[in-house]
Amino acid sequence: MKRWRTDGFGRRRSVAAALALLIAAFVVGLPDTGSAESQSAVAASFSREKLERVGDYIRNEIASGKIPGAVLLIQQHGHPVYFENFGVRDVSTGLPITADSIFRLYSMSKPVTSVAAMMLVEDGKLSLGDPLSKYIPDFAEVKVGVEKPNESGKPALVLEPVRRPITIEDLLRHTSGLTYGFYGDSAVRKLYVNSDLFEGDFDNADFAERIAKLPLAEQPGTLWDYGHSTDVLGRVIEVVSGQSLFGFEKQRLLDPLGMTATAFDVADAAKRPLIAEPLPNDRFISPVAGIRDPMVPRRWESGGAGMVGTIGDYARFLQMLLSGGTFGGRRYLKPETIALMTRDHIGPETKIARGYFYFPGADSGFGLGFAVRTAQLDNTSLPLGEYRWDGVGGTFFFVDPKDDMFVILMMQSPSQRGRIQTELKALIYQALERKDKSQAAGSRARPPAQ
Repeated sequence: MKRWRTDGFGRRRSVAAALALLIAAFVVGLPDTGSAESQSAVAASFSREKLERVGDYIRNEIASGKIPGAVLLIQQHGHPVYFENFGVRDVSTGLPITADSIFRLYSMSKPVTSVAAMMLVEDGKLSLGDPLSKYIPDFAEVKVGVEKPNESGKPALVLEPVRRPITIEDLLRHTSGLTYGFYGDSAVRKLYVNSDLFEGDFDNADFAERIAKLPLAEQPGTLWDYGHSTDVLGRVIEVVSGQSLFGFEKQRLLDPLGMTATAFDVADAAKRPLIAEPLPNDRFISPVAGIRDPMVPRRWESGGAGMVGTIGDYARFLQMLLSGGTFGGRRYLKPETIALMTRDHIGPETKIARGYFYFPGADSGFGLGFAVRTAQLDNTSLPLGEYRWDGVGGTFFFVDPKDDMFVILMMQSPSQRGRIQTELKALIYQALERKDKSQAAGSRARPPAQ
């Protein structure tokens, strides 16, 4: 197998081992460890022939006109096992996808914000059990919207007091009652859509004040409801740190990790050609989670959906998590904090319900910023303890501590993301040859239902 390739305009080229190592260093910031073949101990866990099928699958998606391009990284034991660029970043320009291509991360912003919050928890400045109103007083009087029949028997929205305050843990695990307005048709969601929540050029403080005036979709701590919790968490970080969300993340996390391309917009016009775009018929017609164009500078730093970045930047972030909170000799979080974040916080003992829009799927719980695999469904053998998330624009990642690896796919294809995530993940686990063959993932492996 030619592990290191760059696929430009549909052409497949092998890259010499020396160049491969330069690419590896660019992607993950690791020092040169010798020739590509010296990493055979890492690649030995994978079937080279079956890894070829992974690349062939993505090339076929491009050739059939379903996606414009993608970048895939499989990293194990701290080294890239497979890295390849496929297709183009923009069909209108024909420019090839490269390692420094910039992608809209959307909800892959959430893990970054969650880690930033947990850094403040470790600092002793924030506690998971703290009421949200301690930091944003507007939430002290928040109500819950409940649909009940009125005198004529028609459903009407009634506001009820909260049984308990929203906590910081609720924000991290999506049990705050704060929802999104772009899916579902409940009365509260309709209020979100028809409110002034996203009017004008607002900042995180404005957003928190506005959303606190809207009713919660359910009582705090009762239902996993995917929504603006992480956006509000971003405002909490600002209040506690005394900095903007980006300012805090840049100082404590992004710059030290070397995530220099990760931000809330692409401020440098010279970098605009690096932006990956979806196919013309696969673009969002209306804003998603309030994000109209993540590439346009704005005051709102959406901790839940607003970031942009490269595969190399996100690889550094994931390697830090997989390494127990350290990267490049620097500690960002304690191992026990990573363990806390990546265990299920909505298990049966919590009595937290999972509704129709429970995106992690039947085999997974949810931690503090990540879906966490807690069960193996029939005819599947994806590893327990895996944690993951994705972005509505097409990007996704999963971290597999058992096999000491993570995978990132960067692409911009909203309509194809679920199918590709499922099929690509099955191929990757088919290529992974564990010593215990009973644990090898088969072709029917079921990835996250997001």
